[in-house]
Amino acid sequence: MVGVYSTVVTTLGFFAIVVFAGGLALLGLLIFGGARSGVVSALEGQEQHPLVWAWALTLAASISSLYLSEVVGLVPCSLCWYQRIAMYPLVIVLGVAVLRRDVAIWRYGLPLSAIGLIIAIYHVTIQWQPTLDVGTCATGAPCTGRYLAVFGVVSIPTMAASVFLAVTALMLLMRKLELTEPLSDVDAADDGALDPASNAPVPADA
Repeated sequence: MVGVYSTVVTTLGFFAIVVFAGGLALLGLLIFGGARSGVVSALEGQEQHPLVWAWALTLAASISSLYLSEVVGLVPCSLCWYQRIAMYPLVIVLGVAVLRRDVAIWRYGLPLSAIGLIIAIYHVTIQWQPTLDVGTCATGAPCTGRYLAVFGVVSIPTMAASVFLAVTALMLLMRKLELTEPLSDVDAADDGALDPASNAPVPADA
């Protein structure tokens, strides 16, 4: 049992580092104009992919948190619960969006992931600097304590922060993909007739 726990925890720590690096890299690409255009062009017509990635990340994070609390027996602190409140709904929201191929889900996913990221960053901060704690966890399990320190640095809120960061980056990517999505024939038909030569919508007053 100890061997399984050690393997799982080490895997989660490695997973968190990879996800954090990927999320940070994607944010960097989205910030710079040229790189942003390249990412959007590469995913043109494949908007479903980042949506599935985001859902898979939140699902893995949720299962991992339940494993640590319900199987291993680690008691979540108040900040851990706040992060769960932000993470667990994302599994359902993004899962439904995957089934519906709804790229516009970023409007609901982004606020949840951003709030979760802020809470996780604060949690990681007070773990390293307990004096910065404003008394969030006055009762129950201490928020400043670290159950895990994989590779000496990766704690449970660090794992959560890496997923929230990556999901936030993916939500921003989906926002960009939606804004650059070409007008479909159905939408064009709703706006007016299509020009036979250019296949472009003709204004209603033309």
